[in-house]
Amino acid sequence: MSAGKLAENIMHFARVLRAAGLSIGPDRVVDALRALQVAGIERREDFYWTLAAVFLSKREQQELFDQAFHIFWRDPQMLERILRMLLPQMYCATGAEQPEASRRLSDALNPGQEQRDGDVRQVEIDASLNSSQSELLQYADFESMSGAELAQAKKLIARLRLPIPEARTRRFHPDARGSAIDLPATLRASLRGGAQVIALKRRSRVKRHPPLVVLCDISGSMSRYSRMFLHFLHAITNDRDRVHTLVFGTRLTNVTRHLRNRDVDIAMNRVTAAIQDWAGGTRIGACLAQFNRNWSRRLLGQNAVVLLISDGLDRDIGAGLGKEMERLHKSCRKLIWLNPLLRYEGFQPRPSGVRAMLPHVDAFLPVHNIESLVGLARELEHGKWQRQPTRVAA
Repeated sequence: MSAGKLAENIMHFARVLRAAGLSIGPDRVVDALRALQVAGIERREDFYWTLAAVFLSKREQQELFDQAFHIFWRDPQMLERILRMLLPQMYCATGAEQPEASRRLSDALNPGQEQRDGDVRQVEIDASLNSSQSELLQYADFESMSGAELAQAKKLIARLRLPIPEARTRRFHPDARGSAIDLPATLRASLRGGAQVIALKRRSRVKRHPPLVVLCDISGSMSRYSRMFLHFLHAITNDRDRVHTLVFGTRLTNVTRHLRNRDVDIAMNRVTAAIQDWAGGTRIGACLAQFNRNWSRRLLGQNAVVLLISDGLDRDIGAGLGKEMERLHKSCRKLIWLNPLLRYEGFQPRPSGVRAMLPHVDAFLPVHNIESLVGLARELEHGKWQRQPTRVAA
């Protein structure tokens, strides 16, 4: 390997995969070189599966890796098929349907192509597609978006808001049409005027938006979705008060103070610098136990609403998760679980962590595109807020 260009090419291949969205660092490049020294490079199939074993961490990354491998390592047939998909096509009855090439892979292999093509197609495409571009982004999965689409999606997300209904507090304020009589104010008014007829002063309860507490999973399987949702939380945090955001992977981190910065780029950089376990493992039960012990009393007062963003895949196999979820559910007004796995029609709660969490949530919603965030806003605005009393077994 020291005499040839194989090590350098593997490094460039890892950069392409990282630009396409895979979480690959220098450590995996070193591991790939060591693995190839053991497995050898005599057979192309062994070379493919050795790199796949090192670079892949999720099953859904297989298709992207397969396309990148055959294009980067020069499979003529695959390159011909990909180029044919990028050219204008005519569909006929006998034509075989080709698999769709990844948008992020195209951006990673040709980072400047979109800007070069933009000058040629600007008049044609902008006039016909700009009106529907936002509608297409509404339903596009964050995982399948290209770099340019992600930038546009972030701009749309920045304009979204969560219309949480106001809740009555224990405090009162003077109100001429209030249902309750304010006896102290009535007595003070009678002493000042000395009138024989005492006018009754009235009051009503103060209504205020309840606190919003967000617990966001930032593990490897949630990386792309959690990044997009943090942009959403930045817009909400700067739009209203009493929004608290905590992220968790193997530990719990409070990033509320960083998200309050008006500049979204500065806020995201500070959040990234504050998190030490980004794109790592997940210990949901341990992190919820830490929240219930250290943060619950501070943040969950006054009918707080909790948004839990996670896929439910726990490294500890759900150990103590049911107990901590039950305590969290009883401490807040409403607990909403947002899970990107619900984008699959055949999703079933088979993992032990998912089964332990489901009985203790008020709503179970998907979060994988902009439309799902709009659905969350509808749930908060029109959902049922009165919780049924919990019966405790004797």
